[in-house]
Amino acid sequence: MRGVRIAWAALAFMAAPAVAQAWNAGPWVADLEAMRAAFRAKYANLDWMEQERGLPLDRSFDAAVAAVRQAGDDGAARAVLDRMVVQIGDGHVALRWPVKGGPTVSGSVPRSYATPSALCAGLGYEAGVRPGVAAGLPGRVELAEPGEYRAATVRMDGATLGIVRIPAFMPQAFPTRCEAVVAARPALLNAPCEEACQDAVLTGAYQALTREFDAALGRLRAAGAEVLLVDLSDNGGGSEWAEALARMLSPRPRRSAATGFVRGPHWARQWTALADRLRQHARSARGAERVQLLVWAAEAERGRREAELPDAPGRPRVVRLGYATGLLAEGDAALAAKPYGPYLFSAGQPAYPFRRGAWDGPVIVLVNQRTYSAAEQVAALLQDNRVAVILGERTGGAGCGHTAGGTPTTLPHSKAVLELPDCVRFRADGSNEVNGVVPDVPTGQRGTDSPAFAARLVAARLPEAVAAARRLWAAKGQP
Repeated sequence: MRGVRIAWAALAFMAAPAVAQAWNAGPWVADLEAMRAAFRAKYANLDWMEQERGLPLDRSFDAAVAAVRQAGDDGAARAVLDRMVVQIGDGHVALRWPVKGGPTVSGSVPRSYATPSALCAGLGYEAGVRPGVAAGLPGRVELAEPGEYRAATVRMDGATLGIVRIPAFMPQAFPTRCEAVVAARPALLNAPCEEACQDAVLTGAYQALTREFDAALGRLRAAGAEVLLVDLSDNGGGSEWAEALARMLSPRPRRSAATGFVRGPHWARQWTALADRLRQHARSARGAERVQLLVWAAEAERGRREAELPDAPGRPRVVRLGYATGLLAEGDAALAAKPYGPYLFSAGQPAYPFRRGAWDGPVIVLVNQRTYSAAEQVAALLQDNRVAVILGERTGGAGCGHTAGGTPTTLPHSKAVLELPDCVRFRADGSNEVNGVVPDVPTGQRGTDSPAFAARLVAARLPEAVAAARRLWAAKGQP
């Protein structure tokens, strides 16, 4: 009978319904609290988020915590965090989720590459840029010369409009430039492409692209273009190289946007490094040059002191110091010739051999809702300095982004990486560039428009933009 009782007990256990384990929201709440703390400590645009966007930090995160507690499963909880990022509306705020089953550490570097294209693909040089809205303008006559910048002309009201497309402000969007650099230096294929190799490829690509842009402007001028349309629609941004190309569109010096940074160790390290570098150059300098270097070093040292100050009531979170190009808003040939020049004015570095005023005439810049980051930087720079008329729709709103690797935060539970911008670019009127650039001549486009319809809307307002650009150029940028 004992055996029978055991059998019945076993059957009873098998028949008993399984008790579902309750889903635990606690770890996801911990992730949200880590996000809240990161926003409070690191987010450069917090004032904009609360005042311009109308999203108070604590109220927004309290609502997200409540939503996570009601989520019921991991998928719904993750969706709450994603919605939090989307509603902020800052193009540089992002959550990078870990890839399930993906590598946790970087793989080994190949000892060699079979072809330049293989090396460039390994370095992240990938095509995939969009053609831009101006590609659909009626009456385009393409210029057949080779190059990475699509150039064309359109006849309008008895005049010739030149069109040049800049799809991105980073060489990684132009794999053929990388391949050309490697093909000219085949020794790069015979060893791991580490830091020195990567710098050589990047510098070569920047130099080639800068010269190609100059050549495209020259071709347009030779084709009789009187007004230039620079198509930055669907341009997602890139690097400070954008400031160099912007200066090719006007012969007159232009001031870059004033910038601000978030207090904390990230920027303290950057200002310390700059101050040390400038003092080192001052040791070998003489006279007025030495004095000026020490003045600049003292300004960088002031940045370090400000960065190290703790938060306190009445103390601004963002310190205004420097410009989008560095400590200087503008540079010249004499500064560019100095070894320390690029540390003061980034657009003047040897990798960007730009020729100021390669174009001297009326300029229109075409933008849309998918114009972001460095592309917005160019549009804002040209608008604030009264170089160009902005045509299209308000840009996406990304503003200043991540400097020197940024300040990423890994969330404790999901291991997602939160990326927050650590700097601010201020417009001439004092506003934050993250608001997006408002066009001078709006076209009424929407982000969901087809390319053909968007081009028709642009074409309808183009004569107005041409007339405005001519008036602006005739006034030489004066109000």
